[in-house]
Amino acid sequence: MKLRGFELVEKYFYPFAVIPCRKTKFSAGYDFAAAVTVTIEPHKIGLVPTGIKAYMQPDEYLGLHIRSGLALKSGLMLANSQGIIDSDYYNNVDNEGHVMIALVNMSDFAVTITAGERIAQGIFYKYLIADDDQTDTTRNGGFGSTGKK
Repeated sequence: MKLRGFELVEKYFYPFAVIPCRKTKFSAGYDFAAAVTVTIEPHKIGLVPTGIKAYMQPDEYLGLHIRSGLALKSGLMLANSQGIIDSDYYNNVDNEGHVMIALVNMSDFAVTITAGERIAQGIFYKYLIADDDQTDTTRNGGFGSTGKK
């Protein structure tokens, strides 16, 4: 039985996709790398494909955090502060669960992320729900797929 982990996206072939791993024994995060080279223009948002999907337990999510060195050296930030990959994002009906990293370039110069460059860390988290939680719908799709309300 698989509990949590990573797989390559099957729909598209990304030759530089790398299964995330921890770099040291006590690292909390699994390093995510860019699967393609992407240039993010100054003060713009860019979406960086990783070629990876993540599976986990129903009461878990994968939190995405920018690598501190990348943020300090290039002026990049996650567009949404922390990315949240829900468990039902994996292999849902309309989306295979491809983890994409949305980065905003806060600098005055273009920043190029090269294929294979480590850009973010993913940490698995458990979460709690309220006593009166009644949600019974499931996800279909990717970014913004849970609607605007």
